[in-house]
Amino acid sequence: MQTFREVAKCQSFTRAAEILGYAQSSVTTQIQNLESEFGVSLFERWGKKIRLTHAGEVLLSYSEQLLTVLDEARANLSEQAQLAGTLSIGTVESLAAFYLPPYLQKFRLEQPRMRIMLAPGICQDLRQGVKEGKFDFAFVLDWLQDQSELTSIVLGEEKLVVVAAPTHPLVKKEKVETHDFTGETWIFTEKGCSYRGLMESVLREAGATVESSFEFGSLEAIKQCVAYDLGIALLPKIVVQEEVKNGTLVILSFSHPDIRVFRQLVYHKKKWMPQALLRFLELLTVETAERKLPIIGK
Repeated sequence: MQTFREVAKCQSFTRAAEILGYAQSSVTTQIQNLESEFGVSLFERWGKKIRLTHAGEVLLSYSEQLLTVLDEARANLSEQAQLAGTLSIGTVESLAAFYLPPYLQKFRLEQPRMRIMLAPGICQDLRQGVKEGKFDFAFVLDWLQDQSELTSIVLGEEKLVVVAAPTHPLVKKEKVETHDFTGETWIFTEKGCSYRGLMESVLREAGATVESSFEFGSLEAIKQCVAYDLGIALLPKIVVQEEVKNGTLVILSFSHPDIRVFRQLVYHKKKWMPQALLRFLELLTVETAERKLPIIGK
């Protein structure tokens, strides 16, 4: 079943054999054995690739369930296995740098045998990674949304601010309106970032044309460029607090009801949680429970 799942994922006997460390003939034999067992063809050739037949798609669904149950059995049969392993977390950069560290520190002190792996990404990719089983959890900074396969625990609203260099003309305005951004140069986060999309939408609706823009995947690069007055940027407030405090950046007096994002912990509804992962979930959500913040898709 594991071999079948890998072939279906790779759409290639050769690639699946490489990943599994088997000879290609062994992979072919295993698939033939399955086809003989069920009396159906599981794959068909499509150009240079192979793809699942209808019967193959049905069996893939069952194989996922079978392998998940097998993984659960292995984990439950060993108490020590629940206290060791790898915690794979997908996260947006801002939360990885400015929100998660104290929780990760406490978790590591409680579960020293757990290995923690953080992978950065944008919200839509992180959610997809959870769906595909790439991550145990994902932390996103996004507007609230319900997706059928996922549970999202809202950890709180994250305030967004527009920042500029201290010498920027808009710093002097008591109240900055959206139309005041007409002709401004923006320094944006990478395309696909949730709050960038919100800001661009608000600018379009107000008819505030963007003179030019830069795009960076690094928050530090964005902050440095803003500090050198190369443009203005929309960023989470937690990211710029130190720079605002020391005077290298200034928060403009701007807000908009459509520019709101929330810290969210996302996991698959069918995800089985060993004790160590449940403890990490508990560390993160105790404040959520006290403040009665919503859980989406539970």
